[in-house]
Amino acid sequence: MSRILAIDYGTKKTGIAITDELQMIASGLTTVSSKDIFVFLKKYLDKEQVSLILVGEPKTLDNKPSESEKVIAPFVEKLKRTFPKIEIKRIDERFTSKIAFQTMIDSGLKKKQRRNKELVDEISATIILQSYLHYI
Repeated sequence: MSRILAIDYGTKKTGIAITDELQMIASGLTTVSSKDIFVFLKKYLDKEQVSLILVGEPKTLDNKPSESEKVIAPFVEKLKRTFPKIEIKRIDERFTSKIAFQTMIDSGLKKKQRRNKELVDEISATIILQSYLHYI
């Protein structure tokens, strides 16, 4: 089987998570600079078989696109053009950063470690992926 990859795209950093080949377990992969995301994805997708890419879809509490969607929508379009053979889906990412931060607290990370925005992005991508796996 192939893997599922999840992306928590941001203007500066992008968190990435991946499943195992059986698509049962979501794990944080890395956080990369958003300007380097396509270079990273090209290298990764050349090595690993990925059948689906999930991209977080930021929404407001009243279910409307958030302000950051203006940056994410063009990224998703470029993703579709760059990797046309891979299915792209959007997943509601409301509260993932807050859940990620709480996860860091619950796992006993010290305050200094919790300030690591890259780790928050990676955990957020993992939460997006895990929520999708629960959904299917």
